[in-house]
Amino acid sequence: MKFKSTILLLVGFVLLLGYILFLDKKPADKAAAPQEKLLTLTAADIQKITLKKESETLTFKKDDKGDWLIAEPLEAKADANELNAMADSFAGLEIQRVVEKDGGDPKKYQIPLKEISIWTKGQAAPVKVLVGMENPLDKSVFAQKEGDKRIVLLSSAVGTSLGKTLFDFRQKDIFKFETGDVTGIKLETKDVKWDAQKRDDGWFLQAPIKALAKETKITDFLSALGNIKAKEFAAENKSSEDLKKCGLDKAEAKVTLAIPKSNKDVTFLVHKAADKTYVTTSDSNKIIVPDADPFTELGKKADEYRETKVASFSSWQADKMVIKKGMLDLTLTKAANDKWYFDAAQKEEADGSKIETFIRRFESLESTEFIDAPKSLAEHGLDKPQAEVTITTKEAGDKAVEKSVTVFVGKDDKEKKKVVVKNAKLDYLFRVDSSLLDDFPKEKKDWKLPEPEKKEPDKKTDGPKK
Repeated sequence: MKFKSTILLLVGFVLLLGYILFLDKKPADKAAAPQEKLLTLTAADIQKITLKKESETLTFKKDDKGDWLIAEPLEAKADANELNAMADSFAGLEIQRVVEKDGGDPKKYQIPLKEISIWTKGQAAPVKVLVGMENPLDKSVFAQKEGDKRIVLLSSAVGTSLGKTLFDFRQKDIFKFETGDVTGIKLETKDVKWDAQKRDDGWFLQAPIKALAKETKITDFLSALGNIKAKEFAAENKSSEDLKKCGLDKAEAKVTLAIPKSNKDVTFLVHKAADKTYVTTSDSNKIIVPDADPFTELGKKADEYRETKVASFSSWQADKMVIKKGMLDLTLTKAANDKWYFDAAQKEEADGSKIETFIRRFESLESTEFIDAPKSLAEHGLDKPQAEVTITTKEAGDKAVEKSVTVFVGKDDKEKKKVVVKNAKLDYLFRVDSSLLDDFPKEKKDWKLPEPEKKEPDKKTDGPKK
C-alpha cells in the first residue's frame, strides 16, 4: 500500500510540475494599460492650493520667488518639502477605480465631505476635486472632479494629505541662517560664558581663553542653532507679555551671532521652564518649543571647542619642508611628479615615504596639556629651541594659496616623556608626547633613498665535470 501511495504522489508531482512549466512557457501578458488620471496638471505651474475640511480651511500659495507660504488660517512660511510633494501628488491624480461611470448620488459617498481647489499659472478659476468618505477596505477615498459626472476612488495618499494639520505644513526650522556668514559668537548662560571670532585662518576663542578653536565644533554649534525645529508654536507675534510668560525676559541662555553680510547681529534667547523649553530670536516674531534640547550644545564650555592639534594643515597638500635640529639643516621640496628632493633644484631625490610619514606625524600631533600665557619662552627652552620644523602647503588649482606653519620644539621632560612645542602663530604652548623627537632624522643620510641591491655576477663554468 505504501508503494502504491508513493507512486500516486509521484505522478501528482510530475503533473503539477508539467503544469507549472506550461504556464512558464506561456507568452507574457501585454503590459498593463497606464492608469487613467483624474487631473493632468503640471506641478511647477500650481500656484495655490486650498484644502477645505470639516473643521478648517488651509490655503497655500507661492510668493514672487516661488516659495510656498501659508495664507490661511494664518500667514507663515510653509514646509517646502511638504507642499512640493503635495503639488506633485495632486498634479497627476490617478483613478484607482471608476465607481459610478455615468454619475450617481454623491451623497451616497458623503461627497463633498472635503474639497481640494488648485489654481495653476494663468488660470483664474481653480480645478476642484470633491472628496467623500474613506473606503474601509484599502483607505482609498471616494471623489468627484467638479464638472465630471464620474465618481471614482483615489489613492489613500489623498486622504493622508487631507488629514494633515496646519502644523504639519508649517516650516519648523524658522531660525535658519547661513553658518558660513557668521563671523562672531557670544554665548552666555548661568554656568558657561565664551566668545569666538572668525579670522582668515580660522575660528579663535577670545574669552575666557585665547586659543584656536576647532572649526568643525564651531560649525556644529552654529548648525545646531540654525537647525532648531519647532515642536510647537508658543507665540505667533510675540509681545513683551509673551516673552515674560515664557521666561524669555530673563532667559537662561543668550547667544549673539555677528552676521556682517546681512549687516546685523542675531540674538537667540533660550529658557527652560518647568515643563517646556522656549526659544526665540531677535530676527523672528515667533516663540517656539523646540523638538530637541538646545542646552545639549549650549551647555558646553569653551575648552570643549578648543583645537587640540598643534598645527592644522593637510599633509597631502605639503610641497616643502624645512627641518633644523642641532647640526641638521634640511630643505626638502616636492616636485610635480610627487617625488621629494633634498634641494630646490630637485636633483637629489630623497626617500618620499619617510618624509611624508614625518609630515603626517606633525599633522596629527595633539596636545596632552596647554600652557596658556607662558611667563617666558626661556622657561620652556623655546628661546633657543632644540628643533624647528616649517611645513608649506599649496592648494590645488590655478590660483593656488600657499600657507606655512612653523613648530618650535623646546625642553623635554624625560621622566614624564613630554616635550613642549609652540606653533609660531599662537601665543600659548603645548605639551606633547616626547616620542616626536625620535621621528627626526639624525643626519641627511637617514632620509636618502636606499642603495639599490647589487647583483652577484654570474659564475662562469668550464663545462660539465667528467
